Amino acid sequence: MAMRKEKVAERIKQEVSEILQREMRDPRVGFVTITRVVVSDDLRMSRIHYSILGSEQQKAEVKKALEAGKKFVRRLLGERLKIRYTPEIHFTYDRSPEYSIKVEQIFEQIHREQEARQKPSDEQPEDS
Repeated sequence: MAMRKEKVAERIKQEVSEILQREMRDPRVGFVTITRVVVSDDLRMSRIHYSILGSEQQKAEVKKALEAGKKFVRRLLGERLKIRYTPEIHFTYDRSPEYSIKVEQIFEQIHREQEARQKPSDEQPEDS
């Protein structure tokens, strides 16, 4: 059952990504990335995690657009998945890409600070 659940989740991820990119007419969802999908054991519920880089206002607009288009996305999923029950859809904002960017920036800052500390010791005057 776990294998089927994983396959359904992966297929939902692919299909929802395609639907948002090609078929949903709302321009607010143009830069949404589906990061992962979690499906319940009975395959009746799905939590679709998405991310978008942008301002808080843009994120709020994307959330509204996804909620407004939820029935449309679910209907198309039902046509494409060909399983007994089309899972209910719940969109969840995924903060992990933002977190990754922040961690990367911290590492870069640490690296720059280490380089700055090493420069003065490297530039010792030569004895002639």
